[in-house]
Amino acid sequence: MSMFSHITVGCTDLERSARFYDALLLPLGLARRPVVPDGGPEAACWTVPGQVLPRFFVFRPYDGKPMSAGNGSMVAFLAPSPAAVDHAYAEALAHGGKDEGTPGPRPRYGEGYYGAYLRDPDGNKIHIAHRGDIS
Repeated sequence: MSMFSHITVGCTDLERSARFYDALLLPLGLARRPVVPDGGPEAACWTVPGQVLPRFFVFRPYDGKPMSAGNGSMVAFLAPSPAAVDHAYAEALAHGGKDEGTPGPRPRYGEGYYGAYLRDPDGNKIHIAHRGDIS
């Protein structure tokens, strides 16, 4: 059983955010899936192909108020290899991301840990991690 059902982050421009997350998540093995309208705001969603959960969503806030990036909040995506971290990071930067920590070893987090940090176009903090300590 997965620990999470889903994770959501807000955005100001869904099309721009969807392009950014397509670029970031495709190298990590995630794919965008259709979102069935449920009465909430229009959204984009990604999953591991063939799996129902967990899901990652991006959408404009339900309450209609301006979105803001959470201070101290971060979403971390698992990468299958250090090369996938590098690829996803480069693609994300090319699609509006902002550097928060270039790809490289992070030995203080564990043996074989390799990661990168960035912000999406709306300022949400993203971490891409290869966990060599659990592979």
